[in-house]
Amino acid sequence: MNTADAERDKVRLDKWLWSVRIYKSRKLAAEACEGGKVKLNGKSAKAASKIQIGDEIHLFKDGLNRIYKVLAYLSKRVGAPLVSQYMEDLTPEDELINHQIALRSAFHRPRGLGRPTKKERRKMDDIMDN
Repeated sequence: MNTADAERDKVRLDKWLWSVRIYKSRKLAAEACEGGKVKLNGKSAKAASKIQIGDEIHLFKDGLNRIYKVLAYLSKRVGAPLVSQYMEDLTPEDELINHQIALRSAFHRPRGLGRPTKKERRKMDDIMDN
């Protein structure tokens, strides 16, 4: 394979993040990159950054720091069962457990209280954004 073929195989970061279903749209993936929420191999990454197999992607989404490893190039969105062929989730288990505990305590409502008030809803949204 010559260098032209190798360049053609590389994929933009925002396109790959959308393809493996981390973000619902490519625009959201690009905005996360431009907002500094995505790092490629420890450095801030732009949406147009080219990924390589073996790269680590660190991102902050839904109040959780996630780590993914690129296993293969992908430029078209695939079904959820196929995503594991293209990426590996390296997020530490204790990070996931701590996040679940924090969410449970923040969103716990005693039975019979009904829907959250507008103030409670804003508080829940703030927790999810951080």
